[in-house]
Amino acid sequence: MEKSILIKEKIKNFNKIITVSGDKSLSIRWILFSSLADGMSKAHNLLMSEDVLAAISAIKKLGIKVKIKKGVCVIYGNGINGYKYKKNITINAQNSGTLGRLLPGFLINTPYSIKIIGDKSLSKRDFKRISVPLSKFGAKFKLHKNKHLPLKIVGSKNLKPIFFKETLGSAQCKSSVIFAGMRTTGTSIIKAKKSRNHTELLARYLNLPINIQIKKNYDLIKISKVKKIKPLNYKIPSDISSSSFFIALTALMSNSKLTIKNVNINFSRTGIITILKKMGVKIFFINKKNYKGEKIADIRVESPNTLKGINCPKKLNSGAIDEFLIIFLVAAKAKGISYFKDIAELNQKESPRLKWGEKILNKMGIKTISSNNSLKIYGNPELKLKKNITIKNYLKDHRVFMTSVIAACAFGGNWKIHDKDSIKTSFPNFINIINQFKK
Repeated sequence: MEKSILIKEKIKNFNKIITVSGDKSLSIRWILFSSLADGMSKAHNLLMSEDVLAAISAIKKLGIKVKIKKGVCVIYGNGINGYKYKKNITINAQNSGTLGRLLPGFLINTPYSIKIIGDKSLSKRDFKRISVPLSKFGAKFKLHKNKHLPLKIVGSKNLKPIFFKETLGSAQCKSSVIFAGMRTTGTSIIKAKKSRNHTELLARYLNLPINIQIKKNYDLIKISKVKKIKPLNYKIPSDISSSSFFIALTALMSNSKLTIKNVNINFSRTGIITILKKMGVKIFFINKKNYKGEKIADIRVESPNTLKGINCPKKLNSGAIDEFLIIFLVAAKAKGISYFKDIAELNQKESPRLKWGEKILNKMGIKTISSNNSLKIYGNPELKLKKNITIKNYLKDHRVFMTSVIAACAFGGNWKIHDKDSIKTSFPNFINIINQFKK
């Protein structure tokens, strides 16, 4: 089977209403919380991607019963101490950084050694960032080259509460420590750089012993031992990271409009909205509502008359960390120079995304200047492509693939983009939705 996709035609102007797949971050967190709940939890619109299926496989290995039928996932939790598993098990997180980094927090008290492995891409990512704080609780870790997967964890029965200063803006690190704190007698305190807060919102909705103080430059989170988690029935809202590709496509078009239904607009995830609005894109939230701690809305996008370059405030970085590749693409068509700084965290993703973002732009003929944590983009509002472009060898990073597809659809040219199966990680329905814009 051909693993690449060929795109030779630009998409024409459109006025569309679409629905994208369920939120990946919430899907994985729902699975993990439900695995510790007392009784049956049920989810509709759970994202059926490889990352989420890896999370389901993980809790099954930990002795949790799961049923999936007609688009509904049911998890039968056995309580906060209900995991049952054999000695020396291995759990495969595949490509999921969220799963790989959150799991050790859940397993902080395991009496047996548990090994966590991942695919080639995940195995290159930094896991020392979670082993260091989690070891302070009393667990013991062994990592490949002291940093990478495979990771082995042996927990402790006598966990000690900790103080952790999270400085990376990593929701995965913060969440892993929160989950470890849930198993620890006493109160653990996290002083966290601003990042996604899905874990905190779900914990608060479930009435767990968590206290969150929102400060100007950081959040102060206190978490105490959890005795019981109630079952959680959940209709997963649509994923704003998946939506961002179509928001950007609309921004790059002329005379086009798009509505995306029922999207999670959590403020810690809407950095791309703020950034693109500053660049001149018309974006509106309509039919807003609160749902189990999260904010949901339909997103309405109208293509702008002109796009302006941006000196992007670094305070917006954490809220757009997964969307920067597609933001760079919009900057390629903007008038003037766009400057993004303090974005070294991009190179801790599935691929070195800062490098790949620049590489895609350079292949398109866009001038850039970069450092190890910044990128300047010299936009060209008249950019139209007619040349051949090939995208390959990017560690099968789903966001590199999808960004390349949007570039081909918006700017033209003859594109051959390899490893189309990479989208199975987060957004298996991506190509099907792209095809809706061609009708």
